[in-house]
Amino acid sequence: MAHAIRVIIADDHHVVRAGIRELLSDAADIEVIGEARNGQDAVDLALALRPDVVVMDINMPLLSGVEATRQIHAAAPEIHILVLTAYQDDPYLYGLLDAGASGYLLKTAEDHEVVRAVRITAAGQSLIDAAVASRLLARAVPPPTHGDTLTERELEVLRLAARGQTNKQIGSALQISDRTVQNHLANIYAKLAVAPRTEAVTAALQRGLITLTE
Repeated sequence: MAHAIRVIIADDHHVVRAGIRELLSDAADIEVIGEARNGQDAVDLALALRPDVVVMDINMPLLSGVEATRQIHAAAPEIHILVLTAYQDDPYLYGLLDAGASGYLLKTAEDHEVVRAVRITAAGQSLIDAAVASRLLARAVPPPTHGDTLTERELEVLRLAARGQTNKQIGSALQISDRTVQNHLANIYAKLAVAPRTEAVTAALQRGLITLTE
């Protein structure tokens, strides 16, 4: 049996932390192992407890969520950061993705979406709230080069990745193995000259290879 997803919640509002804890604790496969009330506590707890996921707010005392994310990602890149915030401003979005966040979800999300986002993030996948995903189109992306044409199967993989599906879910949908999905993603990263899945989806959206409505 797989171990429970170990989570730290970082938010400077006690009521918010309590609500997220209650929500996540109802999921049998998620265990909340710590809470942080400021950015510095988030960094210290994360490096001490080594959770699978840190659910991170942005506006916190001592260290912002952006800086806390940057420090955690630099010291322990295996820890995944899911940003759960009320802010959808471009500087926050871009700053957190650049700092190493794997997911960006607004606090207006439904309960089941938060639980799903934790699971997706813990699996090493990227997830961006649909309400802010289109803002990524404004990010500077290198123009297409001669060798970056994607195959139809690679485009199918990217379309499913853009919906936040895991490698296993993509493989099941396309009736291919997880390893084949990984190989397709590796080829996509090489062709688009990007590394994280989020950046690959962004590049494909910018170049018109896929759309958010597909």
